[in-house]
Amino acid sequence: MLSAGDLVTSRESVPPSMPVRRVADRFFDQPELDALALVDDGAPRGLVTRPKLLLKLLRNFGYELFGRGPVQRIAETAPLTVPAAAPLADVVDRALSRPRALVYDELLVEDGGRFVGLISVRDLALHQSAALATSMSQRELATARAAELERENALRSRFLAHVTHELRSPVNAIIGLAELARRASARGQPEAVDERLGLLLSSAAGLRAIVGNVLDLSKLDAGRMDVVPEEVDLSALVTELAATARVLAGQKPVRVSVEAPPEPARVRSDPQKLRQIGLNLAGNAVKFTDRGEVALSLAREGEAWALRVRDTGIGIRAEDLPRLFLPFHQCEDARVRRHEGTGLGLAIARSMAELVGARLAVESVRGQGSTFTLTIPSLDEGPPRCPPPSPSCS
Repeated sequence: MLSAGDLVTSRESVPPSMPVRRVADRFFDQPELDALALVDDGAPRGLVTRPKLLLKLLRNFGYELFGRGPVQRIAETAPLTVPAAAPLADVVDRALSRPRALVYDELLVEDGGRFVGLISVRDLALHQSAALATSMSQRELATARAAELERENALRSRFLAHVTHELRSPVNAIIGLAELARRASARGQPEAVDERLGLLLSSAAGLRAIVGNVLDLSKLDAGRMDVVPEEVDLSALVTELAATARVLAGQKPVRVSVEAPPEPARVRSDPQKLRQIGLNLAGNAVKFTDRGEVALSLAREGEAWALRVRDTGIGIRAEDLPRLFLPFHQCEDARVRRHEGTGLGLAIARSMAELVGARLAVESVRGQGSTFTLTIPSLDEGPPRCPPPSPSCS
């Protein structure tokens, strides 16, 4: 906490016996000088200010004083004197509580009865104004930060609800299938055992994917995910993604189409991350489309390639679009949602896209479908740049 001694602006002083003429000369010779303390043997005895000195000298009797009188005759002999250790807030209160004629006079600062310096009321006011502005700014920042933390806590609570649900389902399935396989084995039914083991492996793979998403997000947030650039054929990649989407669609009345150049479309990027981004987009398109079409396309746009995944699914509400790529955010509430998922896939996809120098964008209309576009720099633009991780993953 600041004290009076921290705001001393001048240590100018004169002895009380100095003639008025010499004191006036000091003021005339030093235009920046606003006040002088009267100090006798180190102790403050009074105060003379430029305005009051000039005012007295303009009066008729001031000429006599100017010629021979000691300055203590026209000085303020009882100025406001404050201890150097006094808190600044107390100093301000005392300064402003003085009579109107004295409120603009400088303050004397003493320490153990000895003169320390002068405080300008003007500087004191400016300092308090700046401190008040800083305090208000800090209060606003603290309020905004508190609101942000509250939102983050709410998102984390929702995330925990989603992840807990997602983890519980495969874990319960694994336990139940393992028990069924044990019973089938005890009854000597190898066909039943094989069937249970297939389902068991599927549930374990789903569990591994959930854990992998959480770990990927942690690595991205910590800036610990590496980029391994290689030459990638995007035409082959989009064809592979379409084949995977057909498998994921299963028996749904959903047609999966692909449109890509017949010749290789080569870029230099991290193939594993591009594949993970594409699988997330294609998987989401199939998951949220009950009937209609999922179309994957690849086209050259200027100096880059645009990989698009378009669907005729449920679409996304306009109010959810700004938060779509945020971690811990889902468009459906955990208690009423119809589609499984942790809500981390798109946050990871956007962060991975930024990591390899690509851009991920979305256009969507609720009830009509969505289009996700991954824009990837072409080969001649050089290796991808690896930007620092963004806490918001957006």
